[in-house]
Amino acid sequence: MVFRTRQTQGSYAHMAAFFSFLMIVSFFFDSPADVFAGIKTIWFSPSNLLTDYMRIAGVGAALFNAGLIGLLSLRMLHSSQVRMDGNAFAGLITMCGFALFGKNLFNSIPITMGVMLYARLQVIPFQDVATVGLFATSLGPLVSSLAFGLGLPWHIGIPAGYLAGLIAGFVVVPLSKACINFHRGYNLYNTGFTAGLIAMFAAGILRMFGLRIETVQLLSSGNDFKLSVLLLSVFAALLLFGLRLNNWTFLGYRNLLNQSGRLRSDYIRKCGYGLTLINVAFMGLIAWAFVRALGSSLNGPTVGAIFTVMGFSAFGCHPKNTLPVILGSMLACALNIHEPYGTVSVLSILFSSTLAPVAGYFGTLPGFLAGFAHVSVSLNISYLHGGMNLYNNGFAGGFVAAVLVPLFLAFDIRKGKRFHFKISSIRGSQKE
Repeated sequence: MVFRTRQTQGSYAHMAAFFSFLMIVSFFFDSPADVFAGIKTIWFSPSNLLTDYMRIAGVGAALFNAGLIGLLSLRMLHSSQVRMDGNAFAGLITMCGFALFGKNLFNSIPITMGVMLYARLQVIPFQDVATVGLFATSLGPLVSSLAFGLGLPWHIGIPAGYLAGLIAGFVVVPLSKACINFHRGYNLYNTGFTAGLIAMFAAGILRMFGLRIETVQLLSSGNDFKLSVLLLSVFAALLLFGLRLNNWTFLGYRNLLNQSGRLRSDYIRKCGYGLTLINVAFMGLIAWAFVRALGSSLNGPTVGAIFTVMGFSAFGCHPKNTLPVILGSMLACALNIHEPYGTVSVLSILFSSTLAPVAGYFGTLPGFLAGFAHVSVSLNISYLHGGMNLYNNGFAGGFVAAVLVPLFLAFDIRKGKRFHFKISSIRGSQKE
């Protein structure tokens, strides 16, 4: 434990270097004037799904926004004395990823303030809920859509958006604690499921008064080579640094691969910071390889999805429990009536990794089935929240886990066990 603590002492500095790197690289894509003009465009965008900041503001502005959001989030955790564990790591990298297509400084502030207000009124340290505050910014489009997406005068839209964000941030913490019981920890994007419920209520209220917020598809293309070079450089750096911390060996990685991934599986605490970085690099490479092999473009949403997979590779994902789910979702995309491997389908494939604990706990076939089912839900559930929840797949994953996990438990399906019908499980579940 002392060794692992010593390993994580510089993790804040490593994160700061990564986010700063993104901000610096942004100026290799666009001029400073274009980058800062693009940031303004991002801040005043409705930002609902799928709004690719690379499309509306340029690649440079999107990368700068991602680095900026990452640095500010890092500063918030550091000032709150949050230890860099797997949950914090996942939250920071996810913040960075979704800042490429939906999160920005304008729409994140009120939600974070709502979480702070909750902590203050409940008399609990903010550090206990800070990471939930990061994930809760998935509701950023709720703020931006009210402010800029409904045609309301700015003196009405902006206060309405900020009030909605404040309320959403205030209620997300107690709701997220309850929602984890809904899917029993088998959906990694738990706050995404919680945010989906909040956004569903918000969308319903708006529609009740004739105000409609619909999903969009504003996507960029033509940046595959440059973004591939950027991503591969990041993967290589993470792998080398992880190996250095792990004495230039993969010793212990098999133990990480044997983790189920069920919440809360903190690989930094269980397996060490070095091995976690190795896993993050491998998972990032796998996610990138799938995007390129399927012929999809590297754009804001797909790169954001790759970052998210990397983030949760410190908090539940690894190749052994993720690949069965991804393969199941790939089959579903190949068979359905939608564009098989367009951006929307590829996002469903990558984000199906939210159900990695299903494969990790129950085995390969149940994981494959979970991935297949995930696509059917994720491609049809965005109407409920009108694109105001960026974590659409976390919302879908919660329902998939809630349906499949009780069935797997009823039939006593688990790795290493033979399939058989278990009457006692059903009786027990009826009493609950």
